[in-house]
Amino acid sequence: MYRIWPINEMRIKNEFAELVAIDSVSFSERQMADCLMEKCKSLGFKVTEDRAGAHYGGNAGNLYGFLQGTLPGEPVLLSAHMDTVSPGKGKKAVFLEDGRIVSKGDTVLGADDLAGIVEILEGIRCVQEAGKPHRDIEILFPIGEEDYVKGTDVFDFQTVRSKEAYVLDMSGPVGRAAIQAPSLISFQSIIHGRAAHAGFEPEKGVNAILAMSRAIAKIRQGRLDEETTFNIGSVLGGEALNIVPEICTCTGEIRSYQNETALKYMEQVKNTFIQKAEEVGAICEFHQKVELTAYKIEENQPVVKRFQKGCKKLGIEPELVRTFGGSDNNNFVKNGINGIVLSCGMYQVHSTNEYTIVEELKKGAALVAELLV
Repeated sequence: MYRIWPINEMRIKNEFAELVAIDSVSFSERQMADCLMEKCKSLGFKVTEDRAGAHYGGNAGNLYGFLQGTLPGEPVLLSAHMDTVSPGKGKKAVFLEDGRIVSKGDTVLGADDLAGIVEILEGIRCVQEAGKPHRDIEILFPIGEEDYVKGTDVFDFQTVRSKEAYVLDMSGPVGRAAIQAPSLISFQSIIHGRAAHAGFEPEKGVNAILAMSRAIAKIRQGRLDEETTFNIGSVLGGEALNIVPEICTCTGEIRSYQNETALKYMEQVKNTFIQKAEEVGAICEFHQKVELTAYKIEENQPVVKRFQKGCKKLGIEPELVRTFGGSDNNNFVKNGINGIVLSCGMYQVHSTNEYTIVEELKKGAALVAELLV
């Protein structure tokens, strides 16, 4: 039933291939931003670009566009990020007979998040070509999402008029939407000991690796409860076999659907590192950063009801889930915008096995169109 909209399959395929061919690794989105700015202008949007890239040494900013509608009511915000992960240089879309679109095998495809971008653009075109009245539309194509949503971290949300948002940035079939996402707090623990010759005078040294290992052994990792995970991702220390290690560094993260739980456990982690460092005469330098703040959108909210209604009209069974990944929507909700994250038919993302499916792109575009009218 999604074919009730005039989806142009060839246009979708051509546009997807065009965007895939543009290198757009995080903070190198200049060419992608230029391309999307022209596409949005051709659809009638007033488009501006901020200076987000300058905060990170990047070459492009977040793109924001506004298109006035003819229906009364609140405007709607559509969003998908411009950047890709590595390996993301020299990408090419390969179309298979079974309808899948894959990369050449030596790069990611970039369906994360070009599937979302293409569905937004095609959905808007369909509404316009069908001559349907639509709500005021806002679009936001951020930079740096793959690096803990850094683009929207510095976006001026006073620009946005919408109180509802749909972020097309989740794996899985079209019709799935995440209404809950976790907080994510990253940390770095640096233990400073004292170097000494390990053979002649080890007594004069303070072993930073020893203190670090004792701390790590005391910290519970993995799934802490049904809503919380903790992971130590890297440990680095030592210079040579015959030197008592002076410095050891450890990094990791905690995720939880409860922000207070994440903060409380991180405080315990910090205290453990400090205590174990002090026990051997070392000093712990500890840094933490709230990368994402947890949210939950209730099922009775208009943004959810509109999504469900649109799916059912298109013959798609809506599915509400919670995700343990982050997205720009974490920043939207933090800034007073009720947003949900929509699956846009991308699979095995962040790998060279990434793929999408032409029919999913068409369904996603039709759903975007439904959300606008």
